[in-house]
Amino acid sequence: MPDATEARFSYEGLDRVIHERARLSVLTSLASHPRGLAFPDLKRLCGLTDGNLSRHLAVLQEADLVALEKGYDQNRPQTLCRLTPSGRARFLEYLAVLEQVVRDAQAAGGKDAAAGSKSAAGFAEPA
Repeated sequence: MPDATEARFSYEGLDRVIHERARLSVLTSLASHPRGLAFPDLKRLCGLTDGNLSRHLAVLQEADLVALEKGYDQNRPQTLCRLTPSGRARFLEYLAVLEQVVRDAQAAGGKDAAAGSKSAAGFAEPA
């Protein structure tokens, strides 16, 4: 029987597709806007260029995390970006693992508090 502490901190649920900073920003923005966001609004919220956002959206769409709907708004072309149902579920699973990472780091910081001063992140400073 494997030891319960074996690979305790491997955090297998930290999906590499989601974990990249720009894609995490895109998914967080879309999660907070269930009806979706127009491409320019998403670009502004995430602080990305057109090309950079397009590339990240392509990766997320290929992974079935987001859906893109092309249409028109007042006779102007518009792309609406939304989380897919499976994308929302995967993102919430990812967040649960990320919350565990934070809890583990806080617990480690608390254990080290008696050993030395803490940094701003809550970890003991090296002596």
